[in-house]
Amino acid sequence: MDLTVADVRVKLLSVPFADPPKTGFLALPAIDLVVVEVETRDGVVGTGHLHPLAGGMRTLACCIEEMLAPLVIGADASDPPAIWKKMWRATFTQGRMGVTVMGMSALDVALWDALGRARQTPLWKLWGGERRAFKTYGSGCYRGLGREGMIEKAQRFRARGFEAIKMQVSHLFTPDEDVANVRAMREALGDDALIMIDVNQGWDAETAIATGRRLDDFHPFWLEEPVMADDLDGYAAVSAGIRTPVVTGENHFLAPDLKPFVDRRLVPILQPDVMRGGYTGLFEIARIAEPAGISIAPHMFPELMTHLVAALPNRDWLEWMGWYDHLWVEPIPVEAGTMTPPDRPGHGMDFLPELF
Repeated sequence: MDLTVADVRVKLLSVPFADPPKTGFLALPAIDLVVVEVETRDGVVGTGHLHPLAGGMRTLACCIEEMLAPLVIGADASDPPAIWKKMWRATFTQGRMGVTVMGMSALDVALWDALGRARQTPLWKLWGGERRAFKTYGSGCYRGLGREGMIEKAQRFRARGFEAIKMQVSHLFTPDEDVANVRAMREALGDDALIMIDVNQGWDAETAIATGRRLDDFHPFWLEEPVMADDLDGYAAVSAGIRTPVVTGENHFLAPDLKPFVDRRLVPILQPDVMRGGYTGLFEIARIAEPAGISIAPHMFPELMTHLVAALPNRDWLEWMGWYDHLWVEPIPVEAGTMTPPDRPGHGMDFLPELF
């Protein structure tokens, strides 16, 4: 089979949310996706996509079409890591974060998908992983729902069998309100539920330590992104200053950006985003994290991430919000708070054709 890349296509897709998120700091009126298709000479098509959340759709499409597609067309899709290195070397002057890496990431996912489909093998199997149910937490107890709304959403997650839920703090609330909200959540769910707390970079280190110490009393499973992603000293201070484990990673790009967290053992769990590294980059993050005893709980995109966690020795939680279930030909069901990677070739996820 000829796996030479013959074409790269970029499509922009905007569809309504089934349940619009109310994050309190981002306006998300629709699901805006950059969808990338890679086609080989023998007609195998792999797909990747980006959900940039804060705009930049045409910018991302231009980056892929102008800078990256010429590097990929003519390359051998049987070796996605080699194509990643080719793109990495060629884009040095444009920067190794931001739009460039996001475009590379969508292409990387599409290339791996094409390889799996060409070999009629699901990615988890291609990577030597195991197919079983993996623990998944219910995410989406948005601060914009208010205290009672967050609790009601969490109770729905629990009724569906989720062991763990994630709620949000900061931005719309004062620290006193945050503490009251978490206290109310703990009282509503009881002691056996795992409660993850997401700050979305809403505090400085001083506020995070002071508020985090008060939240410690309610035994959160983790405190996520308490300070800005690039505030390494802030993370060090917060991690040392509270009992609750601090986690981060979704707004970092690739292993070099996360290596200081690994070297200084600042967090027990990293949450890399496939938009900021693709499959190839996330494997590298997991590789450097494992010797330090740090596990990987990928940010969002559980449909794609089921394959990754199935193949990682230091895997951790999947995150489910249900954002994309109405977009797939065959969505992956959540059963008793778990998700199982599909047994279809590649990543196995196809968008409904009528969306385009």
